[in-house]
Amino acid sequence: MLLIVGYVIILAASVGTYAVHGSLAALFVPMEYLAIVGLTIGGLVAGNSTKNLKAAIGALPTLFKSSPYNKAFYVEVLAMLFEILAKVRKEGLMSIENDIENPEASPIFTKYPAFLHDHHALEFLCDYLRMMVGGNLNAFELENLMDVEIETHHHEAHAPAHIWAKTGDATPAFGIVVAVMGVVNVMGSVGEPPAVLGKMIGGALVGTFLGILVSYGFVSPIASQLEQKSDEGSKIYQCIKTVLLASMSGYAPQVAVEFGRKVLFSTDRPGFAELESEIKSRKK
Repeated sequence: MLLIVGYVIILAASVGTYAVHGSLAALFVPMEYLAIVGLTIGGLVAGNSTKNLKAAIGALPTLFKSSPYNKAFYVEVLAMLFEILAKVRKEGLMSIENDIENPEASPIFTKYPAFLHDHHALEFLCDYLRMMVGGNLNAFELENLMDVEIETHHHEAHAPAHIWAKTGDATPAFGIVVAVMGVVNVMGSVGEPPAVLGKMIGGALVGTFLGILVSYGFVSPIASQLEQKSDEGSKIYQCIKTVLLASMSGYAPQVAVEFGRKVLFSTDRPGFAELESEIKSRKK
């Protein structure tokens, strides 16, 4: 929603203020628009693999959705982790084997639908709980493996933002290309009256205007928002990692989830009393 609001402000501040003292008809040069859009799309297609193109385009709908990674979500996640670790502490690691092998039917996971629907985070948690049940890795080895997987996920999650940022960086240059093409056209018409040449030169300059406006006003905000969303989506993995490693180091479930709470962004981090109250309420 904020993206649309920002676009409206950008258009009002650029085209709107120009309309006060200029003619909007002078900015309407269809072939310039077509050339800018075509060059931008061509550069996007030529510079990326099919997989990256699908990721970049597939990420666009998320711009119009609110982030699921808020305080309520993390309260649920930490309460769920506490319940799993409490069961492990009371009944042993083997007691959660059925839960991690079939989380959709687990009496624990089904109580936390927001986390259950986050398939990547669910798989991440179940995979490392499975390794803990197997008992073949120590905390140091597990931490190294988690770091590698989180780094890989972070790289993949940032790919759409990186692609759109590169596209935005190239668009002003495409605007210059279109402007030069217009100037070449003007030079081939030097015999025309000044009024005609002036209109042609103005049309050529529209290419530069469009390239810069599309880049910094429309494409770059997409890259910025996608980058922010990917950062928000990566924090859940660090939270799970911290809690599991604290548990493997011998800390009680209450203390382990406190470790996880501390790694969250301040805007999404539940308070100590808030989390404790949630855990107590779910025990009943």
